[in-house]
Amino acid sequence: MCGRFALGFSHTQIQQLEDYPDLQSQVSNWVERDQFVPRYNIAPRTYSPVIHRSLGSNTGSSESARPLVLRTMKWGVVPHWSKTEDNNLSTINARAENLTEAGSSGMWGSIKGKKRCAVLAQGYYEWLKKGKERVPYFTRHRDGKLALFAGLYDIAHVEGRSEPLWTFTIVTTSAPKAFQWLHDRQPVILSESADINLWLDTSTPGWSNALNLLLGSYKDASERLECYAVPKEVGRVGTESPTFVEPVSKRKDGIEAMFAKQGQRATSSSPAKRKRSTSPGEKPTGTSDYQSENPETHTVTNEVAASPLGSQSEGPKEAKSPKVDVKHATPLNTG
Repeated sequence: MCGRFALGFSHTQIQQLEDYPDLQSQVSNWVERDQFVPRYNIAPRTYSPVIHRSLGSNTGSSESARPLVLRTMKWGVVPHWSKTEDNNLSTINARAENLTEAGSSGMWGSIKGKKRCAVLAQGYYEWLKKGKERVPYFTRHRDGKLALFAGLYDIAHVEGRSEPLWTFTIVTTSAPKAFQWLHDRQPVILSESADINLWLDTSTPGWSNALNLLLGSYKDASERLECYAVPKEVGRVGTESPTFVEPVSKRKDGIEAMFAKQGQRATSSSPAKRKRSTSPGEKPTGTSDYQSENPETHTVTNEVAASPLGSQSEGPKEAKSPKVDVKHATPLNTG
């Protein structure tokens, strides 16, 4: 699942799409640009930018000739037939399996052929259960580049709103083996130009086997992605800090800093040996009853979450992230 992600890049960095040169020439403009504020803690029912194929206003214009558009949308699909915004619907994620099933219908079946999009992200959060605690982890590209998640969107005319409501969902799939220690689900990550173009090409109605293959587990995940523990504060919706996407072990108040300070204290607290002159009948130096001893140094260790993927330290207790996904218009429990 994907219940929280980050996109702290500036508007200019986002719109330039430097990591995706093939998209740079295709994306025409950013609709509702001012509605997005760069954030490190994007939660459901808030706004974030996605890329989709323009719907076009000229009748007869071919779908493939229409430009790509960067548009700010609300996270959590509201179906086009809905007249109200029902927050009880679990629509922030769509399971890939529900899209690839032959003859799939319901909410996703009506939009998967014509309303596909790519969700821009710096990376996503997931929580690992460790006893009574839930430790937040952040997953991103090792080179720090912008990530594109496969998504779907819809447009609803909700009562009380003068403008159409554009909303999106993130498609999830089975996590690759290297990441199953964290969670069994992961966003579908579009990293190759061919995959991005295929997903955003809605010129052919319906669904294809090529799209089925696209929604599989991320290839070479352990080589291309990194994952590490991050501060517990990210679990509180509405809190914001660039430290949320930094390894907790690298923070100034993290594990490395703790060990450094501890070493300094141990060095400064070691007393110097007392020097005494030897007088008749006194034990020689080195065997004196007053011989100084170095104080014991107690090493404090922090439990570190076992994982082969980058730097991970145990984070603190975290509130549950929402269960998200749906196959039909009614809420479903998903992962």
